[in-house]
Amino acid sequence: MCSGTGRGRSRVKAAGKLDDRFHMRNAMPSSVPARLSSVPLRHVVGVKGEPMEFQDRMLKCVDCGEDFVFTAGEQLFFHDKQFKNLPKRCKACKQKRTPAAQGMPNRFTKQETAAVCSGCGKETILPFRPTQGRPVFCRECFGLQKKTSGASA
Repeated sequence: MCSGTGRGRSRVKAAGKLDDRFHMRNAMPSSVPARLSSVPLRHVVGVKGEPMEFQDRMLKCVDCGEDFVFTAGEQLFFHDKQFKNLPKRCKACKQKRTPAAQGMPNRFTKQETAAVCSGCGKETILPFRPTQGRPVFCRECFGLQKKTSGASA
């Protein structure tokens, strides 16, 4: 470990404590409520082998302007996933932006179509829209068709 002198100084001193500049740059603003200042820190080893601390931070929502807490756990998740940008919206505003909240239908809804089986003639439900002129089979006939075509090949 470096002693903290010279060019390319490490943020870690010989005793294993973080350099004061690191603490000052990552310190929580003075407007943070007292209940957040006593939150335990989460320690993680950074990319260069240097220790990193995650502490709850207050951020401002770009939509409603309210302050929200970016927790140490969320920061750890962002770090693990290598996300570069901080969250911009509080949870309430994030939920308002989802398609379901705006009344839009889910674009992954399953389309089911009723059809008559070409093999046995009984009515079946298909998970797709059949192509014109192609045979449609129920589950049982499709299984039989698959077995017979596999044996002849």
